Amino acid sequence: MTSPNSRTSAFPIHPMFLERWSPRAFADDTIDEHELLTLFEAARWAPSAFNAQPWHFIYGRRGTPAFDRLLGVLIEFNRGWAHRAAALVIVVSEIAPGPDKSVPSHSHSFDAGAAWAYLALQAHRSGWHAHGMTGVDFAKAAADLGVPDTHRVEAAAAIGRIGHRSVLPEKLQAREQPNDRKPLTEIVSEGRFVAKPGHG
Repeated sequence: MTSPNSRTSAFPIHPMFLERWSPRAFADDTIDEHELLTLFEAARWAPSAFNAQPWHFIYGRRGTPAFDRLLGVLIEFNRGWAHRAAALVIVVSEIAPGPDKSVPSHSHSFDAGAAWAYLALQAHRSGWHAHGMTGVDFAKAAADLGVPDTHRVEAAAAIGRIGHRSVLPEKLQAREQPNDRKPLTEIVSEGRFVAKPGHG
């Protein structure tokens, strides 16, 4: 199966999985709160262990103090392109979301990742693009955004309409295209873990 961006899957899957990618070049479009909350609504329905729903999203739309605050916790490299996004999001997870707050959840980060994936796919379905990143000053993010010690800052995301690569610094323009993925033979094994070739 091939998508409009020439990505190909080995087995038949929904086209949105091939069409969704993570651009850095964003257009000047803004996103209204209703559109943005629609993306979080999709994230809200992600699966989680014991239905604990440990995720929390902090957002800011471009042109607001909240956006500037979130932009300020990204590393310099990411600030160089993410400032054009329509919105920025910080993904946070609760470490012990169950009734016994002294027992950490083994899967709190995993579950928050599932919610992020739902958000990214809904963004694609809605005509937006979402680019996740771990280029974050995590200590600064926790402090500046008031994240309590009971939670972990997981990642950031930039959301926007795709723009022309010319808005990016020159060194990033050549990289502005969908990436490929490892073959299934490197990431799937039956019955036990099998190291990919060259890794033990």
